[in-house]
Amino acid sequence: MADSFDRAPGAGRVRGKPSNPGLVEASSPRAPEFGSEDAKASLFSHREPLRQPRSSPPPAEDTRRQSKTSNPVQNNSSTPALKAQRSESLVLTSSLSANAPEFYPSDYAYSEPVYEDWGDEYYASASLADLVQGILSHLNSSPGSFEVDIDDITATLNEWVTTEDTLKELVELIYMQSTSIPNFSYTGARLCNYLSQHLIISPSNGSFRHLLLQRCHSEFEKKNQAVCGNEETQRKFHSYVLFLGEIYLNLEVKSANGPPKRADILLVALKDLLTTLFSNPVDGNLTCAVKLLKLTGSVLEDTWKEMKQPHMDEIMQKIKGVVLDATCSRDVRQMLLKLVELRSSNWGRVHAAAAASEATPYNDPNYFMNEPTFYTEDGTPFTAADPGEGPNKC
Repeated sequence: MADSFDRAPGAGRVRGKPSNPGLVEASSPRAPEFGSEDAKASLFSHREPLRQPRSSPPPAEDTRRQSKTSNPVQNNSSTPALKAQRSESLVLTSSLSANAPEFYPSDYAYSEPVYEDWGDEYYASASLADLVQGILSHLNSSPGSFEVDIDDITATLNEWVTTEDTLKELVELIYMQSTSIPNFSYTGARLCNYLSQHLIISPSNGSFRHLLLQRCHSEFEKKNQAVCGNEETQRKFHSYVLFLGEIYLNLEVKSANGPPKRADILLVALKDLLTTLFSNPVDGNLTCAVKLLKLTGSVLEDTWKEMKQPHMDEIMQKIKGVVLDATCSRDVRQMLLKLVELRSSNWGRVHAAAAASEATPYNDPNYFMNEPTFYTEDGTPFTAADPGEGPNKC
């Protein structure tokens, strides 16, 4: 009995046994009887190899691990030290040289550059225009630097503008820049005001201010044709009108007694330009008139009131007539109505606060600003300006 159990586990198992036992008997000799020596030898000599345990690694992995641990230098072949060694070996074996001649393609023909000497006449004839264009471009891109740079700009122009011709050229360059670029009209007007007071040259035919007003007057004479012209002509005329409005607000005329004042001749010109724009009430002309009144309306009305002239009331009547009768677009009509509303609110200006002893809710818009805060029974803030029951102070 002990001999029958003296075997390895799974030694007596047979895999792949055929379904027909007769085939086994016919093709193989009869197996020895169980318990005999021949049976034990046949069992142990013909059994299948045992399956490897799950915890042990596969033989291939062991082989790879042994190869990795046995050759540590080969795995570090990509280290920086080895790369440096390879680079040094390439440099030592290279045939390139830093002293080699420059490489040119076979069909390349080198020629020495030719420099033409234009002489001093070229630079003298082109420098003023280039200088002024550079100054205007700088002020256009950086209008906030006007106060910082204007002294240097004036000093530079005083060095170049020494004749009447150069002064006329300067006036023309500033005028063209101010009317061709809408956003530059304000800066251009400020520049004109400063140069009119600080340019040294003053020829017999007129100063900078005189030449500037002369240039504006020449364009003023074309107003009747420009207001009825094509789209490009009207666009240039509208730019001129807005620039003239900026000139009126910024150009100061020194008086013998008292502070500087505005040019009265421009006041008359702006009134005539407004009349001309409303004479042909198309969208472009009406839009230009609205922009001009938004820009100068408060100053024009104050000046006309001092002169006891009802010109602003007449202009408002024309606007109301255009809104009722003209075939302008809906957007332009809304602009005109907003302008009338702006004028009725004193051009958006807030009156100065009255003295504390004379302040009332009717003459001081800040009358209720410093009042204490009260609350109603349900917690709603309540001031003396609100109607209703008496407040409960908390």
